[in-house]
Amino acid sequence: MTTRRHFLAGLLAAGAAPRLSWADAGNPSYLAAAKEADGAYALYGLGGQGEEIFRIPLPGRGHAAAAHPFAPEAVAFARRPGTFALVIDCATGSVAHRLEAPEGHHFYGHGAFIEGGDILCTTENHIESGQGRIGLWSRRGGYRRIGEFATQGIGPHEVLALPGDVLAIANGGILTDPARGREKLNLDTMTPNLAYATADGVAEIVELDPELHRNSIRHLASDGTTVAFAMQWEGDLSEPVPLLGLHRRGAAPVLCEAGLAEQLAMDGYAGSVALAGGRVGITSPRGGRVHLFDLQGRFIESLRRTDVCGIAPAGQDMLATDGMGGILSLRGDALEPRRAASCAWDNHLVRVG
Repeated sequence: MTTRRHFLAGLLAAGAAPRLSWADAGNPSYLAAAKEADGAYALYGLGGQGEEIFRIPLPGRGHAAAAHPFAPEAVAFARRPGTFALVIDCATGSVAHRLEAPEGHHFYGHGAFIEGGDILCTTENHIESGQGRIGLWSRRGGYRRIGEFATQGIGPHEVLALPGDVLAIANGGILTDPARGREKLNLDTMTPNLAYATADGVAEIVELDPELHRNSIRHLASDGTTVAFAMQWEGDLSEPVPLLGLHRRGAAPVLCEAGLAEQLAMDGYAGSVALAGGRVGITSPRGGRVHLFDLQGRFIESLRRTDVCGIAPAGQDMLATDGMGGILSLRGDALEPRRAASCAWDNHLVRVG
């Protein structure tokens, strides 16, 4: 005979129990990986002003984390060419799942959720062919691998979920092989692109002019309409090439530059990008600068900060992090220190929600 206890047990087994949310992890606004003063590594949850909400130890250096849209879960990726990623329960601090790249693949350090958080998408290298892949993983299936598709490029780095379960993919164009570490194998022939895809595959590709074929498209941000892409120049650093592009689907990309001296000062490297309040910010830890542009691509301002790299929206403003533990607000044309942590923040500041 079916009892109430058995009935409730059946509901629980079917997933009818109340599900956890980011509120159960303290309602962080951001995730950031860091290196501690003792050389250990951790993933931090940060509040809206950069205050520490939680700290979870990591077994090695983290690059970026993919935040689930509602559950308190973060997928922390090893620095490329890593072959594993950890699904961390941020409410308990425990590792819920460990993802292993399929044989012959490695991760590139970024991921994104689609289908309301049911599917995790990961950027990967298919080592034998050198071609990029997006791996698909089922959260409901315990983060089981359920498929993949080609990115129509080499070296996909960041992937970003857009409205309508569209993915923007930064195909950096740089061929690597784990057997040769982080060596770049095809600089003379690299061809980066920005690709748009669904879970069925790539639907649109945007390429740069041939003279910019060494401008690796690496990182992405969007306001839902415009996609901003940050680039890293693999050519002669005495050439002041643009490091930011803006794109709307179906149109040509707009490439953005500051004046000659400021463009050269970026040292050919944009580490992160964010959009907020009608502005776009890119960071250069090598140049110690944040460059701000409007959505038409016009240069607004250069703000100086040593080793600044992480950047993310903060309402109409932005929040940034640096490799010295600094957390800073970008308000108007000022970079205002908020907090100083006893750690070195890694490259990215990931907005939760």
